[in-house]
Amino acid sequence: MIHQTINKDNWLKMIQAGANYLVQHRETINKLNVFPVPDGDTGTNMNLSMTSGVKEMKKFADNSLKDQINGFTRGLLMGARGNSGVILSQLFRGFSSIDVEQDELTIDDFTNALTKGVEIAYNSVTNPVEGTILTVAKDMAKEATAITKDHDQFTMYLEAVVNEAKKSLERTPELLPVLKEVGVVDSGGKGLVVIYEGFLAALQGKEIPTFNEDSFEQLIETEHEEAVQSFVSVESIEHGYCTEFFVQLQEDKVAGTIFNEDQFRTELSEYGDSLLVASDQELVKVHIHTEKPGVVLSLAQQFGDLVNIDIENMREQYKEIVAAEKETTEEPAGNYTVITVAQGNGLKNMFRSIGATEIIDGGQTMNPSTEDFLRLIEKQQTEHIFILPNNKNILLSANQAIQLTDKKVTVIPSVTIPQGIQALFEFDQDASIEENKDNMTEAITEVKTGLVTYATRDTTINNITVKKDDFIGLNDETIVVSKQSKVEAVKTLIEKIVDEDDEIITVFLGEDVSDHDKEILVHYIETTLPEVEAEFHQGDQPIYSFILMIE
Repeated sequence: MIHQTINKDNWLKMIQAGANYLVQHRETINKLNVFPVPDGDTGTNMNLSMTSGVKEMKKFADNSLKDQINGFTRGLLMGARGNSGVILSQLFRGFSSIDVEQDELTIDDFTNALTKGVEIAYNSVTNPVEGTILTVAKDMAKEATAITKDHDQFTMYLEAVVNEAKKSLERTPELLPVLKEVGVVDSGGKGLVVIYEGFLAALQGKEIPTFNEDSFEQLIETEHEEAVQSFVSVESIEHGYCTEFFVQLQEDKVAGTIFNEDQFRTELSEYGDSLLVASDQELVKVHIHTEKPGVVLSLAQQFGDLVNIDIENMREQYKEIVAAEKETTEEPAGNYTVITVAQGNGLKNMFRSIGATEIIDGGQTMNPSTEDFLRLIEKQQTEHIFILPNNKNILLSANQAIQLTDKKVTVIPSVTIPQGIQALFEFDQDASIEENKDNMTEAITEVKTGLVTYATRDTTINNITVKKDDFIGLNDETIVVSKQSKVEAVKTLIEKIVDEDDEIITVFLGEDVSDHDKEILVHYIETTLPEVEAEFHQGDQPIYSFILMIE
């Protein structure tokens, strides 16, 4: 078909075709994703971003081409997911930056849009990396500029641009060593090529297949059946939290503070990598890999309200992807029971949510007996059982129980609730017994515990005078503070046991802690430890007003 310009009907078909092509190649693109770790999946992120743009664009289907373009780019920005999705949204902002005359795009317009989009995308990234989607987009724009005067038919022009995009994609391993090492092309670049292949197919009048979930597996290319994430290690993840959010800009939210995109990007760059900041007059989109998402959110909040906050633990994502690919030969795997000990509905719900299958009600003042453990052990039908005692006074009973049964049982020597939680985070139903034992045992050494409870009598310990009914703060080993107020006790405890290497404090609130108590503690941590991420959960535990998990 011959097209000298693109009208709004052509545009609508091209965008929908690009989105459909992207859906059909989503899993292939996901399996190419290798740099540096999966923060979601590139194919999925680009697909969801495009879908959001198409959805918003359709609201303007009967409006002008300019309205359609602006609707698409706005929806793409709003729905941008992951590094690749945000960059994609910036590339297409080039189209909204040009003047559309007579409700159509000329070849000159299209070239200018590609060039402007590359400029915007490169500016949105703190440290642009060549061999990525940015390089493919740049090479497309250069080719478009070089051939614009040679073409008066849109289809032939776009075919040449797409051919250059494919060549650029094949060159990405030469620019990015990690791609060459594992023998793949850049995943984001592949996604961009697929989108423009869809554009070209629409202009050529080809029938665009819609996505069919039942036939999806037939669409996956076979040359990359193994996800390339298996070639990198979890230790290579320097900044572990993929953090995304929007800022709804508010003028003078903080007196004297004016939003400047470049300055904001520079400020955030100190707290991570894979940073992208994209904004318009009303909205700022932020994507960053960081170890301190709380600090990033606090910096952004001075400019307006935060919405659509999404924080993903990439180390856990990585483990899930690799585990899905790995076929272990160790015996047995995947058939376990995890028994843990806890008091308080909140703590019990927490343990269940992260993998505990059986919970014995108990703790400091209600130690389960050997018989309690044995009775529950004998009920299990699984091949292996793990026990998390979570208290030093319970550890002996658990160890004694396993001497009285023929079932296969391993006791992980957790002596605090935080140790039990940390160990359970490392539990993997698909791993072997030895892997789970090693990982869970190591995990309990990676967390510090703080406890606040009340004194039952007068005493003096470590030169600290304790009066009956005072609130005392304990670290992993002994009493380190005594105060008349539970809030003052926990504040002082935090001051004593949190050091400069600690990054996360998780606070489990006991049944005696009021909303006002919580508000005071939240304010204290935010003001005195701004670089530490704090999480609060209702533990409902008796005895301990506060349980601190410090990482």
